[in-house]
Amino acid sequence: MSKEINKVTRNLFEIEESGEVAYLEFDTDSQGWMTIWHTEVPPAMRGRGVAAQLAQTAFDYAKQNNLRVDVICPLAADFVTKHPEYRSLVGKQTNQ
Repeated sequence: MSKEINKVTRNLFEIEESGEVAYLEFDTDSQGWMTIWHTEVPPAMRGRGVAAQLAQTAFDYAKQNNLRVDVICPLAADFVTKHPEYRSLVGKQTNQ
């Protein structure tokens, strides 16, 4: 099944599938920073790359909007470790 980013809200990227919603929570500020706080994927959607798709969408959004990224979410930190093409966007990284 094809997964698409269905909705971008002020603080979330979401993927909806069969009534389940996976999301990545973030904030941006006026100083040019995007903070990635948290990623949540329902059990029924796990193991199929949904979380990585959300993280990639967040980093692509940051790149397109010339934002530096503060990574709080461990999943997003893992994603950027596996995808060095996004490392230049990371200004801060906190693994919790």
